[in-house]
Amino acid sequence: MNKPPVVLVTGAARRVGAVIVRTLHAAGCDVAIHYHRSADEARALAAELDATRPGSAATFAGALGDADVPSRLVDDVVARFGRLDGLVNNASSFYPTPIGTATAQQWDDLFAANARAPFFLAQAAAPALRTNGGSIVNIVDIYAERPLAQHPIYSMAKAALWMLTQSLAKDLAPDVRVNAVAPGAILWPASGKPEEAAEALIAKTPLARKGEPADVAEAVRWLLLDASYTTGQLVRVDGGRALSI
Repeated sequence: MNKPPVVLVTGAARRVGAVIVRTLHAAGCDVAIHYHRSADEARALAAELDATRPGSAATFAGALGDADVPSRLVDDVVARFGRLDGLVNNASSFYPTPIGTATAQQWDDLFAANARAPFFLAQAAAPALRTNGGSIVNIVDIYAERPLAQHPIYSMAKAALWMLTQSLAKDLAPDVRVNAVAPGAILWPASGKPEEAAEALIAKTPLARKGEPADVAEAVRWLLLDASYTTGQLVRVDGGRALSI
């Protein structure tokens, strides 16, 4: 009997990450749910999924900004499930860093979450992924290609993640496929978004509406499980927003 593929999703307890987990689980994957602070949400999600297929979900804690966490996280997932077939680098930090007020600590924090941790997670996961012909999907941003005002460090870090995607697609080929998804307006930040600013953003989106987390999750599922001849690519899930940036 073939074992189901195992996918590690970082930042998976809430919001888009949780929808990615549910989508992959519904597609037949076992899921490793990484979280940092959202322990209650992560455990509730794992319990929900385990109730439908026992043993198919587990939670793993860790601050990805800590240098030793990425390799430990991968080791723990492989120890729990016995294999690793997919990695989704979803965890992210996002906040403005206007020129004149940005700090070195903000630089280190944004690059650690958005670029450094995905690199070292991929490096740690590569042996297991090679064994199983696995796949990596990085959650980038449409602002990796065109900068978001007042967010230079975040935009640079996501650009680094897009370059990492392309580099890994070369370096891990032909055994491991590596792609990226670039969401547009899917969920507003946890702090909310002023109504006028939200309306202005939607007005510049050709499809004239905000997307849904399920739109991102479906792109991730396709790249991980179905896109067998696709690597080094960026799939924009933005309603056409990138056309007008």
